Amino acid sequence: MTATNTTTRVQKLRALMQSPEYNVTAFVVPSEDAHQSEYVAECDERRGYISGFTGSAGLAVVALDSAALFTDGRYFLQASQQLDSNWTLMKSGLPEVPTWQEYLVKNLPAGSRIGIDPLVFTATDANKLEADLAKVGSSLVPVAHNLIDLIWENRPARPASKLLTLSTKTTGRTHTEKIQQLRKDLEKKNVAGFVVSGLDEVAWLFNLRGSDVHCNPVFFSYAIVTPDYVNLYLQEKSVSPEVREHLGAEVTIKPYETVFDDLRALAAPLKANNQKFLLGARTNLAMAVALGKDNTTETRSPVTDAKAIKNETELEGMRQCHLRDSAALINYFAWLEEQLANGVELDEADGAERLEQFRAEQAGFVGLSFDTISSTGPNGAIIHYKPEKPNAARINPDLVYLCDSGGQYIDGTTDVTRTLHFKTPSAHEKRCFTRVLQGHISIDSAVFPDGTSGYLLDVLARRALWSDGLDFRHGTGHGVGAFLNVHEGPHGCGTRIAYNDIPLVPGMTLTNEPGYYEDGKFGIRIENVMLVRKADTLHNFGGRGYYGFEHVTLVPMQIKLIDRSLLTHLEIEWVNAYHAECLEKVSPFLAKDSPGLKWLQREAVSI
Repeated sequence: MTATNTTTRVQKLRALMQSPEYNVTAFVVPSEDAHQSEYVAECDERRGYISGFTGSAGLAVVALDSAALFTDGRYFLQASQQLDSNWTLMKSGLPEVPTWQEYLVKNLPAGSRIGIDPLVFTATDANKLEADLAKVGSSLVPVAHNLIDLIWENRPARPASKLLTLSTKTTGRTHTEKIQQLRKDLEKKNVAGFVVSGLDEVAWLFNLRGSDVHCNPVFFSYAIVTPDYVNLYLQEKSVSPEVREHLGAEVTIKPYETVFDDLRALAAPLKANNQKFLLGARTNLAMAVALGKDNTTETRSPVTDAKAIKNETELEGMRQCHLRDSAALINYFAWLEEQLANGVELDEADGAERLEQFRAEQAGFVGLSFDTISSTGPNGAIIHYKPEKPNAARINPDLVYLCDSGGQYIDGTTDVTRTLHFKTPSAHEKRCFTRVLQGHISIDSAVFPDGTSGYLLDVLARRALWSDGLDFRHGTGHGVGAFLNVHEGPHGCGTRIAYNDIPLVPGMTLTNEPGYYEDGKFGIRIENVMLVRKADTLHNFGGRGYYGFEHVTLVPMQIKLIDRSLLTHLEIEWVNAYHAECLEKVSPFLAKDSPGLKWLQREAVSI
């Protein structure tokens, strides 16, 4: 990875900041778009444009005499390579490193004017920041136009993909049924209506999919749902006769840009009738302002909560697509091993491309769920590495190879990581891999009472690593959408205290992905997708009910990387049972006498 020269871009931004029209001391550039998406369309990659850092998470603060980029542990190494001398890397979460909010309050002069685009900030974040800034006499200044857009030469156009309608064969419920349930939730909350602003929320609610955001089957949209009407705001190019027929007369389709006019029109009636409109906690500030802040109440989106708990049709779709996806990955590993053994030189991007081809051969394949992380040796330590020609490294069979990848299928979404060595791993590499494997097994085998969160389970993934003084700087697990975003909340497994607010319940999906990374040497990660299910326990203390996990990813763990002497008897039993399951369930998806089947038969054995 190489740094982008951002000197001219930063200079142009500072000139705008100092102009009479804006007159701000600093301008804050988050990663998100107007829908608070984690992954955004090219036209919304503002933080990447101004800083040169292309990771999915981070925030830039450009002041008149300084520029700082805040990101988390997943991206420390990548950011250090991509930022040029105009920028200071702020490693969020480390001791003595302020949050970006603290930085604005403590590192900038008192009385500063902090510019933000209200479309890309949540009302919640803006209100808190405004209160913090007021303590030092500084102020928050929403700008009418995003300053990055004004300096961005040849900014990509906003995409408007054709939409795909889904039947109940894959969704399990009609959009009418989902809307009825949402209305019941709104009635319980005693609110006049709800703004659906998350792109995946809109896609799920209306059983529609698109391709406006790379690897995410979503489309630019908003929705307003009240007891009396449903408005769906779409870009005109995205609407087809099939979409209109699918939605029916109950849903009124309106132009995407007109949602703010309709919200402003609601403000006076809401105030006159002393009613509140519900906003999700991640709704942008501009929407709250349009409705009138006094007319709104905020909470976690009820659509997010409903979407997170998959119905039986969606769960079975996840099982089935993971079988096909596991077959594709096994075919790829068999092919890659054979190529390298024959002395064929392949780079990381070649590997990623061939893996996508294997996935494309599977029934129901739509596209990738994220850019494949095909990484050899030192690049494996870059947690969200993306190989790109001509800079992709040659896959070296003497080094550890990490492959994190996933697919979008009509019946589900996959996310799987395996770590391999094509020759002879060192004792240290085997020990590290085995410690990661023990954490993976510990999560997979967990049984826990109702009310338990992923925050409480996270320590299980790290216990074995901690015993050797090792750890990893990313979460242990995240939800996965049903033919939707590969990262899906509100639940997760990790050290974020917010995860403690959302207990794991049957129907949720969760990845299990502990890892270990040595900068400049290698990376190790083992990741499966799991379904939360009821557990059959001998007792039921307190009458609470107990849950566990069902793994749906079925790709063997490479035996040559396992140090058997570190494993307990129960852990060895887990590996052997898992391998037997892989062999039994995935073999039917592999061609007879194929390299993939032979690879599976060789790898999925007892240790």
